[in-house]
Amino acid sequence: MSEGKNRTVVVYRALRRAILEQALQPGTKLPEDAIGEQFGVSRTVARRALEMLATDEIVDIRPNRGASVARPSLEEARDIFQVRMDIEHLIVARVVGKLTRKDVERLEASVDAEERSHREGREEYIRHAAEFHILIAELAGSPLFLRYLTALVSRSALILGLYGRPSWTNCSVLEHRALIGALGGTDVAHAQELMRAHLDAVLTRALESSHVEAGRGIRDILAAYTGSRD
Repeated sequence: MSEGKNRTVVVYRALRRAILEQALQPGTKLPEDAIGEQFGVSRTVARRALEMLATDEIVDIRPNRGASVARPSLEEARDIFQVRMDIEHLIVARVVGKLTRKDVERLEASVDAEERSHREGREEYIRHAAEFHILIAELAGSPLFLRYLTALVSRSALILGLYGRPSWTNCSVLEHRALIGALGGTDVAHAQELMRAHLDAVLTRALESSHVEAGRGIRDILAAYTGSRD
């Protein structure tokens, strides 16, 4: 990987993490000069990273208006979660009864990280919760499912940032642990029902109220992500 491409990927991953963790809220402007200055890269590198995020559909780039974190509508939010339910329904069918002990341990480690972050009140809890679902897609062994679900999960993070409530419970952690048990079993229908109920509950909890963090500039927000790693 060339140095220029490597820098682009570093900025892309850091921005994506900031979006998944809801540090960068939907609608936040993403000026190339501020991003370039914060990460010590050129505006060209910053622009390429933003273009990669636009391909993931979590950043909007508009002529003469620049880039900003995408802001899904409420109607789109419901549609995205419905599509997620459909795709994860198929993913679950591929995973149940096929997990190795090592696979289960990876899922458990993911939820452990999620629970630890939640307990300590760290925003990365949200990212860990999202990555749990991406890991399940990875274990299904389909690059196509993995690619589609990664994009949907990223878009879902925007929805939770826009419509989510400020005080999260540990419901997601408990539901994820129940899912691990079902995925490690043999009852496909039961695991699919748990996944559907979980995603429905996540959206319902998110739509109960909304919150927007104000008063922090993009340089202040990104300072925590400079040099971050996935």
